[in-house]
Amino acid sequence: MASPFPGMDPYLEQPAFWSSFHTRFMVAIADALDAQLFPRYYVDVETRTYIDDDDSEILVGIPDGLVLATGEAAAQPELDVQPLTGANVAVATQAEPIVLPMPEEVRERYLEIRDVATKETITVIELLSPKNKQAGMGRMAYLRKRNQVLASLTHLIELDLLRANRSMPWSGGTLKDYHIVVSRSEERPGAELYSFSIPEMIPTILLPLKSSESVALELQAVFAGVMERAHYGARIDYSQALPAPKPSPEVQTWIEQRLASCL
Repeated sequence: MASPFPGMDPYLEQPAFWSSFHTRFMVAIADALDAQLFPRYYVDVETRTYIDDDDSEILVGIPDGLVLATGEAAAQPELDVQPLTGANVAVATQAEPIVLPMPEEVRERYLEIRDVATKETITVIELLSPKNKQAGMGRMAYLRKRNQVLASLTHLIELDLLRANRSMPWSGGTLKDYHIVVSRSEERPGAELYSFSIPEMIPTILLPLKSSESVALELQAVFAGVMERAHYGARIDYSQALPAPKPSPEVQTWIEQRLASCL
């Protein structure tokens, strides 16, 4: 079953689907580009790994105990020790079960287009994950990598197919549900922004390569192929409410009418 949406399927933003979709979509883009770019260029699927504690209050690298002394050992406070009698013997407090926040190893895949002869990275393609758009280590790790690319001679393609949370920083343009940024190294700080909403198809973009070369990347066709091979349309329960954030009343009405006519 195909997706009932003409472009991006917002139900893929559910945690149960996004991780697998992210991987499948990036690999599918790599396969689609390899067919056009080789033998001059090739596409590598790379992985960014970081530890995310998902809690800004957790301090990493703070020692378990801190001993303060000036020359000699610090003086210990005197304890008022009372003899144990029947009147002051306390009953031992019972332990309670708790849950400790555990750091999570996060792996995010991205693509690098490289020159076959020199192995030089020409273009980086990123598909944002939910953690990239939330405050915390995920956003910090991505912005660090983003800034490195923007300060280099490498082109950047940034795909944001998630409606929730903060977009990456830029100025100007129109904000819609989804955004694609094409940053050509020779045009920075200028860049191209493709904004589109749920009722619209995913646009085809021109992927910059060396010099004035470019290649068309038909993202809608790649997306449709992933939907078909992974059977997402049959696996998603479209009777459920749309994942947050809630769309505008006009788009919500369109979604309800679209689902009623397609399902």
